[in-house]
Amino acid sequence: MSPDLRAAERFCHEILPEVSRTFALSIRVLPGDLGRAVLAAYLLCRIADTVEDEPRLGAGEKAELLDALLDGFMSPEAVARFTERAATLEGEPAHVRLARNANLVFTLHDAVPAPSRAHVERWVREMVVGMRKFVLLYPRGIRIQTIEEYREYCYYVAGTVAYMLTDLWREHVPSIGTSRYEVLRERAREFGEALQTVNILKDVARDAEHENSIYIPERELREHGSSHATILTPELRQANHAVLRQMIDTAWANLGLALEYLLLIPRRALAIRFSCVLPLLFACATLRELTRSTAMLTPGGTVKITRREVKALLFAGRALVWSNSATRWLVRRVTERAFA
Repeated sequence: MSPDLRAAERFCHEILPEVSRTFALSIRVLPGDLGRAVLAAYLLCRIADTVEDEPRLGAGEKAELLDALLDGFMSPEAVARFTERAATLEGEPAHVRLARNANLVFTLHDAVPAPSRAHVERWVREMVVGMRKFVLLYPRGIRIQTIEEYREYCYYVAGTVAYMLTDLWREHVPSIGTSRYEVLRERAREFGEALQTVNILKDVARDAEHENSIYIPERELREHGSSHATILTPELRQANHAVLRQMIDTAWANLGLALEYLLLIPRRALAIRFSCVLPLLFACATLRELTRSTAMLTPGGTVKITRREVKALLFAGRALVWSNSATRWLVRRVTERAFA
């Protein structure tokens, strides 16, 4: 391994838990070239997300910066131009630091075998093109209007990741044949959408207050006597939660498909199964709390599961994921009450 690649890999491993604690747990268990491919891909997605969320940049500037990020797949010179422009970004320090060191992420990506690189580039491009579309569609801050538009947004920012991972699983697990791969692809989008919905629902207030983005569909809010303008109004909290409850119910159904997706992964691919079961368990636990709370509709509020439960699920997931029946039991148990 060259010194440059060693430095890039070290940076990527160090920055990962700073930009996502939960996904860091899932990515770190993946071995070898598969682990490097997923690590580089995830960090590239986080860089794109950092650009999308930058509050000071206008829509045109964000679109240009997203284009510059995609140009990084073409040449080191393009990567250098992106990192130079990323120096002006502000926001959460870890995310800004990641964007300003995009050259190290591309160095890791370039070291991944060509088939894996192709999967990553294909789906990261699809994601960024979708982000760019929504940035330009809502230049004053994203305001999702309908459930159909919500699903389209979730496809771009999460469904693409699920499809990319499914392609990588197939490449690295010979026992995933054509028929099994096709079924996994059929359920991949719902897996990604469910995880994205949980993230959106728990952070409604934070997104509205700090990122000037509201992803809860305006049409559904109006049907309950509310709107984007009143999504954090105390007097309308129950009406707003009724809309969220509809989205929660859909997320539960999608998590059921996500469980079936997980159980289709061959048991001999334990690292991949473990990397999938953790976000599934965390999402089920968070969704359980979202059904009981309105904190996410309170200014400054959010919904989180306890660190104690995270640790308990980490241990239980590792111990039980080899068994389909045990995994079903664990998911069912987490949906009922705190696993701690």
